[in-house]
Amino acid sequence: MVQDHGMAEDITQEVFITVYRSVLSFNSQSSISTWIYRITVNKCLDHLRAQKRQKQNGFFRSLFNTDAAQTDKPHFEHPGVLLERRENARYLFEAIETLPGNQKTVFILAHVEELPQKEVAAIMDISVKAVESLLQRAKVNLRKKLSHIYERRKNE
Repeated sequence: MVQDHGMAEDITQEVFITVYRSVLSFNSQSSISTWIYRITVNKCLDHLRAQKRQKQNGFFRSLFNTDAAQTDKPHFEHPGVLLERRENARYLFEAIETLPGNQKTVFILAHVEELPQKEVAAIMDISVKAVESLLQRAKVNLRKKLSHIYERRKNE
């Protein structure tokens, strides 16, 4: 979700610290894996919100300081994606990155992490119907965003 390998490792450590500190408050209403996924998604979303704030602050700082560091995300290809060509993976993840927040989260959990829709619903605290709807909208948006690539390749 964060598309930065180092940051993903840091978040993973934060997740396990949170799990360790909160294990006694786990109430067994869901499976332990769903609980851990929910913590992970929340940590990732917290990081993305903080990163967005940093980018906004960086923009304002750059207006007044010409030496301000660039705050662009580094290029990242998810290590779990086994596509024949790296270029396709890069286009796919760039397109996923442009999806609205809930669509992106649902798509990653359902298609990249390959979790069942029922578990995605539990992680996100939404209904299975809402997951289905978000997945459908994400797929439509991704088709639109990626269609130009396929059209260009047909013409080559």
